[in-house]
Amino acid sequence: MNTKQCGRNAGESGSQRQEGMPRHRWTTSPLPTARPAMRLNLRPTTSPRQLPCAPPIEWPCSLLWGRARWVVMGAVLLATVVAAGHRAAGAEPSRKMGGYHGIWFELGEKTEFGDKYSGGLATYTTSHVPMAIYSAEAKKTFFVYGGAIPGKRHLLAMAGAFDHVSGRALRPTVVHDKKSVDDPHDNPSLAITDDGHLWVFVAGRANIRPGYIYRSRKPYDIDEFELIAEHARMAYPQPWYEPGKGFLFLFTMYTKGREGYAMASPDGRQWSEPAKIVGFGGHYQTSFARDGRVITAFNYHPGGVVNKRTNLYLLRSDDWGRTWTNADGQLVPTPLAQKKNPALIHDYEAEKKLVYIQDAVMDPQGNPAVLYVVSGDWRPGPLDEPRTWHVARWLPEKRSWQIAPVATSTHNYDVGALYLESDDCWRIIGPSEAGPQRWGAGGEIAVWTSRDQGRTWAKTRQLTRNSPRNHNYVRRPIDAHEEFYGFWADGDTDRFSESILHFCTKDGRVFTLPRTIEGDSAAPEPYAPAQ
Repeated sequence: MNTKQCGRNAGESGSQRQEGMPRHRWTTSPLPTARPAMRLNLRPTTSPRQLPCAPPIEWPCSLLWGRARWVVMGAVLLATVVAAGHRAAGAEPSRKMGGYHGIWFELGEKTEFGDKYSGGLATYTTSHVPMAIYSAEAKKTFFVYGGAIPGKRHLLAMAGAFDHVSGRALRPTVVHDKKSVDDPHDNPSLAITDDGHLWVFVAGRANIRPGYIYRSRKPYDIDEFELIAEHARMAYPQPWYEPGKGFLFLFTMYTKGREGYAMASPDGRQWSEPAKIVGFGGHYQTSFARDGRVITAFNYHPGGVVNKRTNLYLLRSDDWGRTWTNADGQLVPTPLAQKKNPALIHDYEAEKKLVYIQDAVMDPQGNPAVLYVVSGDWRPGPLDEPRTWHVARWLPEKRSWQIAPVATSTHNYDVGALYLESDDCWRIIGPSEAGPQRWGAGGEIAVWTSRDQGRTWAKTRQLTRNSPRNHNYVRRPIDAHEEFYGFWADGDTDRFSESILHFCTKDGRVFTLPRTIEGDSAAPEPYAPAQ
C-alpha cells in the first residue's frame, strides 16, 4: 500500500470475528419460543477454580472454566424466573423512532473550565464494546447507541442499521426505554450470533440500576426485540460471541470498586457464575476478540478513586476466559489482586500520570495494541497540559512493549478508534483537534496514520472542521465495511444541545445519520465541512 492510499483511507477492513463458550447440554429439549425473562442476581465469586466432571454437565473437564455452574430456566443458582406478565422497568414492546438522535449528558463534576466531561455521548463509553458490527450475510452494519427523545434528556437504548445495498439508514428501534435515566453509562452494546439474531446488552449502573439482555425476534432484523434476562449488577457490558462456542461476556460489578468480571454462555440464556478477573482498587477496561483470542486492556484506581486512574495493563486468553496470560503468554492467576503484576505494561503511577484508555485491537497474528491518553490532571482546561495520545504495541520478537506518542489534544476524554489495516498502514480516527468548545470533551475529527506499525505517526487528514458542536467517541465497527468505517456523535459541551450521529467511510467521507425518517429508511446526509 502506498502513502497516498494509507493517508486517504479512514480505517481498516477488519476481520474481527467474535468467540464464546462451547455448547452446553443441560436441557434435553428446546426451550419454548415464548420464554419469560430471567432475573439474574449476580454476586461476586471467589477465585475461579476447576470443577470436577459430574452430571448434568457433559463436557470434558478441559472445556470448563471458572465456577462453571450454569443458569437455566427454573434453576435455583443465580436466577429467578420473572413471573409471567411481569415486565422490567423500561421493557416495553419495541417501538420505532422518527430519526437518529443521540443522548446529551453532563457528569456534574464542575471545574473552572467546565464539567469533567459532557456533550453528545450516544457512543459512550470505551467500556461499551462492541457497539457496531458489519454482517456480510445481511449486507448491513448493525449498531447500538444511546438515543434520546428529541429536546429531552431521556435515555433510550437504541438499535440502528445501515443497508449497504440501498445506501440508506433504517428507521431505528427503541430496545429499552430507560425512563427517568439520562445517564449514558447505561448505553447498550451488541453481539450477533451465528443464526443472525442481534443481542443487545443494556448496561446497568453501579449497584442501583440493573442491566438487561435482549434478543431480536428475527435474524438480521432491528424491528422487534424480546427481553431475555435482567441482571442485578451489569455495568460496562462487553459481549463477544463465536459460532459453535457461544458468549464470553466481560463486564464490571461494583464490589470493591469497579472490578472486572467474566461470564460465559452457550446460548445467551444459560450463564456461568461470574468470575472476577481483576480487582485491586477498581478499573476501567476495554476488550477485543478474534479467532479464539480475547484481550482486555485496563487501568487501576488507587484507593478506588477514579480521578487517580493510572497504569496500563493487558490480559490475554486463548481458551475463551478459562485461563489468562500476559501478552508474552505467561500464565497469570486471576483475579489479579496487586498493582504490581505480570499484566503491567507501564507504571504510570511512578510518573504521577493518569491513564485514559480509548481502544484495544489485535493485528492478524494476534498481537495486541492499545490506544490511550496520558494526562497530568483529571480536570479539564489548560492545567498540566498536554493530553498525549499513545499507542502501546506488543513486539513478540523482542518480548516487550513498544510505546509511542501519537498526538496531543485538549481533553482527557477525547476518544478515537485504532485500526490496524496492514503492516504498513495503521490508523487512528478521533477528535485530536480542538473543537468549538475548546476545553470540552471531544473536538474535530482527524485521521492519523503510521507506516511503521505504530512507531511514528502523522496527521494525514481532517474530517470535520468549523463544527458547531464537539465530535467525540469514535467507535470502530467489528468487521468494518469501507462504507461505514467509524461512527460517533456530536454535542455542545457547555450547554444542553441536540446530539447528531455521524459516520465516515474508509476513504474519509463523512455522513450524518438522518434525523427525520418518514418511512422505513432514509439516505444519510453528506457532511459538508465549512471552508
